[in-house]
Amino acid sequence: QVQLVESGGGLVQAGDSLRLSCAASGRTSNIYDMGWFRQNPGKEREFVGAITWRGGTWSGGRTNYADFVKGRFTISRDNAKNALYLQMNNLKPEDTAVYYCVARTNPASRYDYWGQGTQVTVSS
Repeated sequence: QVQLVESGGGLVQAGDSLRLSCAASGRTSNIYDMGWFRQNPGKEREFVGAITWRGGTWSGGRTNYADFVKGRFTISRDNAKNALYLQMNNLKPEDTAVYYCVARTNPASRYDYWGQGTQVTVSS
């Protein structure tokens, strides 16, 4: 089992920056990749981005982003701290959502571990 706890959400103005953090605990050595989803009331949950956690080059994971955040959001990791980060720049009101940290152990499966979510609200 893997436990995920997000932090760092809040209320900001359009154009501001915010960094979300996710602390992973439990069987973190089994994680293949970690990432972020977001969801607004009345909208479907959508993929934001992900980074590989193990395999490949230890010093840097492979990242994958949704088109709507490319160039504005950056995902990074700190394996020593079992931490995942989402740096969000130039925030827009449409970025308002609950952001969820996710993890999976199998690249062929859905994300099977989810955090409780952290609210990000961007005012215009």
